[in-house]
Amino acid sequence: MAADRLLFHEMGLDDRLLKAVADLGWSQPTLIQEKAIPLALEGKDILARARTGSGKTAAYAMPVIQRILASKQSVREQDVRALVLVPTKELGRQVQTMMRQLTAFCSRDVRVADISGKADLSSQRPILMEKPDVIVGTPSRVLAHLNAQNLVLHSSLEMLVVDEADLLFSFGFEADLKNLLCHLPKIYQSFLMSATLTEDVQALKELLLHNPVILKLQGSQLPDSSQLQQYSIKCEEEEKFLLIYTLLKLRLVQGKTLVFVGAVDRCYRLKLFLEQFSIPACVLNSELPVQSRSHIITQFNQGFYDYIIATDEQSLADPSAAPPTSAGKGKKKKAAEKGGKGKDKEYGVSRGVDFQNVANVINFDFPTTVESYIHRVGRTARADNPGTALSFISNTELALLSDVEEALTGDNPDSVLKPYQFKMDEIEGFRYRCRDAMRSVTKQAVKEARLKEIKQELLNSEKLKTYFEDNPRDLQLLRHDKDLHPAVVKPHLKNIPEYLIPETLRGVINPLSSKRRRKRKEKSKPEGVVKPSFKNNIKRTNPLRSFKYSGGRGRKGKAGQS
Repeated sequence: MAADRLLFHEMGLDDRLLKAVADLGWSQPTLIQEKAIPLALEGKDILARARTGSGKTAAYAMPVIQRILASKQSVREQDVRALVLVPTKELGRQVQTMMRQLTAFCSRDVRVADISGKADLSSQRPILMEKPDVIVGTPSRVLAHLNAQNLVLHSSLEMLVVDEADLLFSFGFEADLKNLLCHLPKIYQSFLMSATLTEDVQALKELLLHNPVILKLQGSQLPDSSQLQQYSIKCEEEEKFLLIYTLLKLRLVQGKTLVFVGAVDRCYRLKLFLEQFSIPACVLNSELPVQSRSHIITQFNQGFYDYIIATDEQSLADPSAAPPTSAGKGKKKKAAEKGGKGKDKEYGVSRGVDFQNVANVINFDFPTTVESYIHRVGRTARADNPGTALSFISNTELALLSDVEEALTGDNPDSVLKPYQFKMDEIEGFRYRCRDAMRSVTKQAVKEARLKEIKQELLNSEKLKTYFEDNPRDLQLLRHDKDLHPAVVKPHLKNIPEYLIPETLRGVINPLSSKRRRKRKEKSKPEGVVKPSFKNNIKRTNPLRSFKYSGGRGRKGKAGQS
């Protein structure tokens, strides 16, 4: 089979493109790339369904670049030849990065501009006046530029790409897309890339494609059990917090982990709860500025953080769609009314955004649709890497679980969620600590944390933007997992007493981290003798009896010496 596979150099691609591919370390194309690139180079319209992490972006980016390079050989004026529509700003940045990597050796011939950001239309106008060859943007942003006449496509456009097509409709871009089509020429080549073929995608196909080739690759939308282990555990609200605390604190979950929750308030509730036990985590949601979100994702990919607590597009599109929980129902309604303005409609974490080397996905709140489950879990086990998905399921979410299991077993009988074998009675000793921490995380604390984080990130994002442009090294030092601390933090919760560790894990887990153990050993060596008691110290250096205080003089002397 491997011998029959088509390689990049056999596809008739430009040498500069092949050199960039070699620099990226891609030895052979993925299945979607192998099938789609030759068809695209023949000029055919393509509708492709392939799961996340399968290399869909490069599958359309390479033919687009190849066609632009070929057309540049015959003398033609500079014009916008390709438009890539994406549902979210994060995905827009990612597509631009990928295209710039592929055009590393032909960047003068193929210019790429991402206009999906939050900048003013007027500030993006000069970029569009230069007529970049490829424009990446969300439908609403592209339409705004077309209406402002900053962008003209009806005479020059040759290729249209709709990436993550199934998300465009759920983000409410249907009207924008239809209006946008009026500005396009009658003949152009189209690519529709999607992880699922929904009714919305079929409707898009009728609108955009002409006699397309339909590629339905990988029958299963998720990898099989040899690559992706999927587990579920039935637990109610308090147990969810108890479980996540013990799993993270006892290091039963290892590696980079994405924790998905149902609403923005839940993000902060969980972050403040974990702060009580000195477990740092980043929060990622629609209220944060786009620069902060992109920076968090970049640093997570570079290994700065182990845990991200994220909301996905389902709860953002409709805050009431978040699973009902015993805590904070009224709070969510108010947050939806008050915080509606601050939310970014073009935000998405569970989809499209390329989180690298994610070892685990934890569904703290179970997703409300099968598609959302597939896209959340699709953040791990990407390409050929292994991954684990663990879902916490309350009684109210059992119907959603059966929907997911039905959909997955229909695709692949091997993709079923196995019950997570965890003896809850073994961690019963942690419950009082969990309750103690939960009492500290009040509605007011969550509200304050939310405001504090947004203010902090806005400051980082706007005021310091120019400073970071001049000092890129300092941007590396900017961290997003710092403690927010509006809740009262009890220091004794930081460490785990040995008697609380389940017997089965004793010997495997040490309640002190290796760093602290090392410090303790280092401290104990030079001392050697037992420290005298406080009482003896007082007798020896009581300043009220002797009217002398050597401590202060010693310090001054030391300061003078230095």
